Amino acid sequence: MTEFEIGLAGTGALLLMVFAGVRIYTVAAIVGVLGVVYIIGWDAGAGIGGTVPHSKSVNYALSVLPMFILIGFIAYHAGLTHALFRAAKAWVGWVPGGLAVASVFATAGFAAVSGASTATAAVFSRVAIPHMLDAGYDRRLAAGVVAAGGTLASLIPPSAILVIYAIIVEESVGTLIMAGFVPGVVSALVYAALIIGQCKLKPELGRPIPSPPMKEKLASLPGTLPIIAVVAIIFYSMYSGTATPTEAGALGAFVVLIMAIVRGMSWKNLRSALEETARLTVMIFALIWGILIFVRFLGYAGLPQAFAEWIVTLPFPPIIIMIGILLGYAVLGMFMDAIGMLLLTLPVVYPAVIALGYDPIWFGIIVVKMCEVCLITPPVGLNCYVVAAVRPDIPLGDVFRGIAPFFVADVVTVGLFLAFPGIILWLPSLINQ
Repeated sequence: MTEFEIGLAGTGALLLMVFAGVRIYTVAAIVGVLGVVYIIGWDAGAGIGGTVPHSKSVNYALSVLPMFILIGFIAYHAGLTHALFRAAKAWVGWVPGGLAVASVFATAGFAAVSGASTATAAVFSRVAIPHMLDAGYDRRLAAGVVAAGGTLASLIPPSAILVIYAIIVEESVGTLIMAGFVPGVVSALVYAALIIGQCKLKPELGRPIPSPPMKEKLASLPGTLPIIAVVAIIFYSMYSGTATPTEAGALGAFVVLIMAIVRGMSWKNLRSALEETARLTVMIFALIWGILIFVRFLGYAGLPQAFAEWIVTLPFPPIIIMIGILLGYAVLGMFMDAIGMLLLTLPVVYPAVIALGYDPIWFGIIVVKMCEVCLITPPVGLNCYVVAAVRPDIPLGDVFRGIAPFFVADVVTVGLFLAFPGIILWLPSLINQ
């Protein structure tokens, strides 16, 4: 067998085992080590398998992940999420489907300190869904808006997935984090427009609530200040160049911790936040270790280069090829989680995308948006399972039916990003001036 054929065989074996339910990081590490050993011999191959996890773990850029994750868990256990929903409810509850729109804006606000989609969906399944059901909202809409709103954490900074993309393709973490802000806001606005349109056509889905007096609206704002402060600190420190993403994340975590203590956060809740941060960080690092070993195997087999050369020679315009790549992500995302999908595909797809002449920052936001889509598409749709688990009174089938309109909204949003790249590249261009 040639090295290329060995690479194809290893990739096929990995996909078969992943679809069979084996953990991605385990399969990737085993296939990667065996493949490298087969190609370059035991001593060199085993050495690569042993040194890659350490060499990548000490990468300074990776240290931003636990910082961003910690911010989200401290904010949740300190009860800051309830204040976000109350404020959004007071200001936009009067529009058609107002509580659902408030849920979108509140999840977007929490996404700005969370970075974890499933955590956002779990939090607002407890915070927002009870209010919507008590107000007579259709339970499919209530479940769907929380599952879809949770995906905004993949795009709105700080985003763990954006950091992972930056590490894999060796792009600037700070630039990617800043690039995700405007597309994240656009995604939230498209969701809000969808909800308002649905509820205008079918008022029984979600009726507006009375608008409170201005005094009550203004009184709801102070509770959101901790979130606003953290977002401002992270963005300003990175935008001005006074802090690296890791330093900005650490500063944000410190500010959230101080505010949580002032609000009376108990030691039990702080311990829970630290433990959950450690568990999620270890899971992500294990994925990175396993996949990076597999990536070395692909490199020795020559698959990324061969795929890039094949893509460039296709007799189609680059935009058609890009749409085909995104459709491939949509299909693959039905069976894999977002992080695993990125780690598996980017080593092969990224060189081809760059060879087509696309901007790596633009592609990063597009592909992370596709990861958002995959979080709500069956049969995997992790956010839908999270909502159903937190709210056992809402069947999983109703959750999947509830997200169907939001899938259409995501397709529209991706179309906007394809047609108008400036939506993504405008803010990074200001930073790089």
